[in-house]
Amino acid sequence: MRRRVEWAQRFPVVMGSAVCVRSRVRGQWYTLPGSLRKKGRGLVRSVADRGFLPMKNLLEEVGDMMILTGKTIMSALRPPYPYGGEFIGQFLFALKLCWFPLLVSTVAFGYGAPGLQAANFLVLFGALDRLGGFFVLASIREFAPFVTAIIVAGVAGTAITADLGARKIREELDALQVLGVDPVKNLVVPRFLALMLITGLFDIYALLFGIFGGVIATLVNGAPLGPFWATFFTNASTTDLWGSVLKCTGFGAIVAIVCCYKGMTASGGAEGVGRAVNQAVVIAFLGVFAFNYVFTQTLLATHPEIQVIR
Repeated sequence: MRRRVEWAQRFPVVMGSAVCVRSRVRGQWYTLPGSLRKKGRGLVRSVADRGFLPMKNLLEEVGDMMILTGKTIMSALRPPYPYGGEFIGQFLFALKLCWFPLLVSTVAFGYGAPGLQAANFLVLFGALDRLGGFFVLASIREFAPFVTAIIVAGVAGTAITADLGARKIREELDALQVLGVDPVKNLVVPRFLALMLITGLFDIYALLFGIFGGVIATLVNGAPLGPFWATFFTNASTTDLWGSVLKCTGFGAIVAIVCCYKGMTASGGAEGVGRAVNQAVVIAFLGVFAFNYVFTQTLLATHPEIQVIR
């Protein structure tokens, strides 16, 4: 009997509300004592908690970020507006950090992915002149906003998270609240507005240099630029342009909220700040990808004429 119970403890089977096992010898069912049943239920509960805990934490963080977004918008609209100098400083800071990495990245992406690869494919059909129309789809609608969001999140966003995280560790944010200064209005709002403005402007910047990469790819393949520009302007529209700028501005808002939130909730010293920076970049990218899907589907559904390739 002892051997059967030991074997039962190793290989439990849940049936109804009791934990039962099958004996090796007679193939009969034996019901374990109440203490073992409680252990089995506790084991199942602990496994479920471990499995769902990351999802629970993620949903809580998303909810807190939405609350921070609402507070930021309300603080930005409600007077007074004491953050003018901080806004200009953050704008110039992001501009100084991001302009050169964005230049290199947009030219490289424009020349490499949609430029050379698409040109090599179109040459097979003798339709290299369609490369300009392809750049409307690739660069204006997708590549330029994505590259801008990645550079801003990886350069300016990480700097914002590290700055606010260091202030949180040094308890400067708590000191501001004690003095009656709202951290959201004085720290989050200027960074939120600065990143939104800088990403919208950088999108135009990325468009120009991304298209320049396409021009280089056309010249490398020995084709004239006339057909490239003809198909480009035939397929381009104002909807593509304002949609690209608006989407990129939304990317900037997402990056600002995520990075400010992770910085203001950092804990655990310098190691915690480093962890917050890594998490901010990953969550910002996920938010950008999700927003891009929703925005693109909405834009194509409300403006079906831009789906026609001319």
